Amino acid sequence: MSEASLVANWDDVVSRLCEIGREFYSRGWVYGTSGNFSARISVDPLRLAITSSGLDKGALSPGHILEIDSAACVLRGIGRPSAETSLHLVLVQQAAAGAVLHTHSIWSTLLSDRWAAQGGLVLEGYEMLKGLAGIVTHEHREWVPIIENSQDYAALSAALSSVLADYPNCHGVLLRKHGLYTWGCDLAEARRHVEILEFLFEAEARRQLANQP
Repeated sequence: MSEASLVANWDDVVSRLCEIGREFYSRGWVYGTSGNFSARISVDPLRLAITSSGLDKGALSPGHILEIDSAACVLRGIGRPSAETSLHLVLVQQAAAGAVLHTHSIWSTLLSDRWAAQGGLVLEGYEMLKGLAGIVTHEHREWVPIIENSQDYAALSAALSSVLADYPNCHGVLLRKHGLYTWGCDLAEARRHVEILEFLFEAEARRQLANQP
């Protein structure tokens, strides 16, 4: 089967998105109604399963998942997709992401503000870096770009597109005082990237706090 004809099982994807919501809520990565998740259902035509806006991610049910097309039009489900849906579409189309997960942890939020002026955050020397796709050694320097947050989602999408062009091998992007966007070839890889990056953010933030005078 060619990639163009790839079609994922809707029920399986929806079930997994709900499971991820419960897990991420329990681990403190999506508080309240924060965060949004998507997974590619088909490539051509492009179809995404995405969480509906304004929902507690710890209490997701199948009815909370929408199907959208490349223009973010709802094809299945009741509700509206997040205002940040355009960011998911940029990642799917430009980074060839099969799934996109957006979290709002305390550590990623703090670091995104601390390093915003530098345009990004360096993570290096940690064994856990090997959990990121394509990384085979702890002797790796992972650059996590930081984008200034905005309610102008067209401008935010353009900024994300520019970052991806400049850093095509990055595994995640932070929005300042907002949270993490990461992705993967499928939900399993995207979920792993969240787990790895959230570990690294906490480790790095705690290290920096311990070294402060």
